[in-house]
Amino acid sequence: MGYSKKLLESLKSKGNLLRKDCIHCIGVGVAGHVGGSCSSADLLAALYFYKLKYDPKNPEWEGRDYFLLSKGHVAILQYAALAEAGFFPLSDLTHCKDVGFYLQGHPHLGIPGIEADTGSLGQGLSLGLGIALGLQMDDKSNRVYVLIGDGEQNEGQIWEAAMAAGAKKTDRLCAVIDCNRLQAQGLTAERLNISPIADKWKAFGWNVLEIDGHNMEEILTALDRAETFKGKPTAIIAHTTKGKGISFAENQVGYHNSPLTKELYEQALAELS
Repeated sequence: MGYSKKLLESLKSKGNLLRKDCIHCIGVGVAGHVGGSCSSADLLAALYFYKLKYDPKNPEWEGRDYFLLSKGHVAILQYAALAEAGFFPLSDLTHCKDVGFYLQGHPHLGIPGIEADTGSLGQGLSLGLGIALGLQMDDKSNRVYVLIGDGEQNEGQIWEAAMAAGAKKTDRLCAVIDCNRLQAQGLTAERLNISPIADKWKAFGWNVLEIDGHNMEEILTALDRAETFKGKPTAIIAHTTKGKGISFAENQVGYHNSPLTKELYEQALAELS
């Protein structure tokens, strides 16, 4: 579709900045979801700093688009995006998961910019579908984006929501699927193998786009095509690398949720800089 080099480089840099913010969120000695946050970072950069309509000074603005993090265990990534977008101070990220602090391990209502409590896997798409159907009934142009993990598709509720969205032709709804091929206990292909993913979503009546989830031009093209596609919801299947950008974490299931030593914390920040 033709995007400027400046825009693509800016968004790519923003993705790397979100990864760095996530490492600040995790800190030293406390378990955090490094792998899935880093695999989704370029997708969140494109959504928050290119596609989504929102007002950080008025999070309840009626003209906003809705984003739901169905894979809510990577809340630190959404917190990073919200902080960089101006919803709350960046300095708050270093207090994530502190006892009594408002930024906890999963997204919850009350945090500026959070639309739903998520983290019990499989529920985000159902919530997003409900919002999209309401917008459809009211003939509003707002859109709904839901980020789903590939391992999360082991949950039956995902497919109930997919079937309902396809049947209702909910074209305001876009599911972005982070396919990093690893879940908490190993390869997705060796657990409940969900392949072929694209064929499944097509069978449920969705418009399906497959992309490299770290290629910013492909991400933007897919988001723009999803917005203009009528008559079906869109599933963007983004092939990614778990732990992207951090050498010791890339494609390592051990960094699905793991604490960092002081040395690894400093190495991660250095590599992301």
